[in-house]
Parts: sequence; C-alpha cells; structure tokens
Amino acid sequence: MDAATGWAGRDVLVTGHTGFKGGWLCLWLHQLGARVHGYALAPPTQPNLFDAYGLARLLASDMRADLADRNALRHCFGTARPSVVFHLAAQSLVRESYAEPVSTFATNVMGTAHLLQAVRESGSVQAVVVATTDKVYENHETGRAFREGDALGGNDPYSASKAACEITVASFRASFFTAENAARIATARAGNVIGGGDWAADRLVPDCLRAFAANDPVHLRYPHAVRPWQHVLEPLSGYLQLAQALLAADGRRFARAWNFGPVPADDASVETVARRLAALWGGAATVGVDIGDGQPHEAGLLRLDSGLAERELGWRPRWDLSQALAMTVAWQQCWLAGGDVAEVGRAQIQRYRDSPGS
Repeated sequence: MDAATGWAGRDVLVTGHTGFKGGWLCLWLHQLGARVHGYALAPPTQPNLFDAYGLARLLASDMRADLADRNALRHCFGTARPSVVFHLAAQSLVRESYAEPVSTFATNVMGTAHLLQAVRESGSVQAVVVATTDKVYENHETGRAFREGDALGGNDPYSASKAACEITVASFRASFFTAENAARIATARAGNVIGGGDWAADRLVPDCLRAFAANDPVHLRYPHAVRPWQHVLEPLSGYLQLAQALLAADGRRFARAWNFGPVPADDASVETVARRLAALWGGAATVGVDIGDGQPHEAGLLRLDSGLAERELGWRPRWDLSQALAMTVAWQQCWLAGGDVAEVGRAQIQRYRDSPGS
C-alpha cells in the first residue's frame, strides 16, 4: 500500500501539529498535496519544529486551543471539514506525568474522548488515526515482543493514561461508530521516535544533542533500558498507510489497534544509542552514566511485534538504527549551522520514501 496516494486536495486535521511528531507529519502531508489543518496548544519548546519548518505558511488553518475546549473543537471541525484526522496531541513525557498526573490523564484520556465526540458530530470525517505508544502494554519485561492483543497496563501515569486512551477509543468505536457510513477509527502504537527538531526535555536524543552542542557530557539515568528506537518517519509512514486503509471500501476491518515498531535487531540500550550518537556528532561529545536511587520508575525492556502491519498493510521499517541516528545528527547540525532545515526535512522525507523496506 503506497502512503503517497490519495492525499492531494484532501482536508486533513492534525492535532498536536505544534509538536515534534506533528510537525514532521504536517510537512509530509503538505508535500503530498493535502490541505493540512492544525489544532494544538502553542509549541511546547523554544526552539521548536513548528517555527523551524515555517509551518504557519503551509497550513490551511491553525487553531490554538486545548482539547478540553469542546466548543473550540466543534468550531475547528466545522471550519476545516476534515475527512481524515490524525490525533497526535498528548502529554507525552513519562517524567512529566509523575509531576502532573491529573493533567496527564485529563489530556490523554478526556482529551481523546472530546476529540472523538467532535468526530461524531462533524459529519465529514471518514478515518481517524489515534497515536498512542508502545508503553500501553502490561509490561512484565519477559523479553517477548508485544502484540496488539496483549493485555494493556501501565505503572507510571503516562503509560496508564495511554492504555486508558486505547480503551476509550475502543469504547467509542464499539458504541458509536458501527454504522457502515460511520468514521473508521484505529490506534497506532509506535516505539521511541527520534529525528531532527525534537527539543523536548527528559528524552534521550534531545538531551544528548543539547549536551553535545554545549560541549557538555551527557549523563544517562537508565543506561541499560532497552527501547524500540525508530526514526520519526517510520511510524508516520505507518499512520499514513493506516489512514489510507481505513478510507478503502473494506476499511472497517482496519479499525483496530496496530503496532509500528523497528526490526528486532534495532532494539538497543540507552547507553548504546547515546554512545553511537556521540561518535556521529564528533568533537568532544562524551557520555557518562548516572545510576542512582530516586529516579521514577520506567520500564527496563520494551519490544514491539509489527507483524500484523506487515501482513495486512504491507508496512515495514525502511531505515535501520544507523540511518535513523545519522539523519537525526545531520538535521540537528544543519540547524546549529543556520541551514535550511525545512529543505533538509523535505529531502529526508523524499529519501525515506525512495528507500526500500527492510
């Protein structure tokens, strides 16, 4: 299934368009000819990808409001009349969820319920892709890669809120979206995404690149934790292919949960990724290990099985971890040098599209 077809002239709403993953998706959709509408709060960091990509000039509309504001959501849907919605807006940081658990649940659970209610009332939406996370699974760290039918869970507030988001979507789908002409709604569970233009706090790659740029050593809190690392374009290609499947005549069979993770060989520890980043960055980039008590709990081992997406959607990863890290460093060093990162982003998207599947 080709992620590039069927987007020209289509009205598409991206929630969370001022964030990292949302910024990349908006640039890609614009490149495919879609009329892209955004709904989000102001960019969460300074600098940020929204400004770096000049997305204000590319969007058909740009609404700044909270997911809690149901009137604003209704207005957005009424104005944009989207046929496809990518719901990426979320509180997406584990450590932030410990500091602000109530607002994390409010955004990730009730915010999704408000979004789906707006979809119910819109009359224009045909397909919805709700982005969740690999952390939705009840994780006993056995080493087995998670499949879509595995039990949901979550010890930290972020993981639990995203598992609750999955249940919320499933409930709305079963209760309100069963008619043949109703919108088709799916959830997408991706791994740890990396790429240029991520300035979030308490994420490994942004923390490393900030430290390297300042000629400071980076200190690792969870050096032995293993994650399914992937370039941001990997899950975004999955979201696009999934949305196209939902739009097809038999699209209702795709309205379910999907994993979009890297090949097992690209699962790597935090320390491995940090040291490979330092080698790519060059200069005085150094990595230290800071293991101690008092760190909030995070899972030590996470793996995803993306076999369903490969069999049913024809999706598979295109860039291995080496390529993902190299593209990330190249983007960030271009930005530090004052280069045109929007052009770099477009070129990386095209290069990804031209790459064969693994």
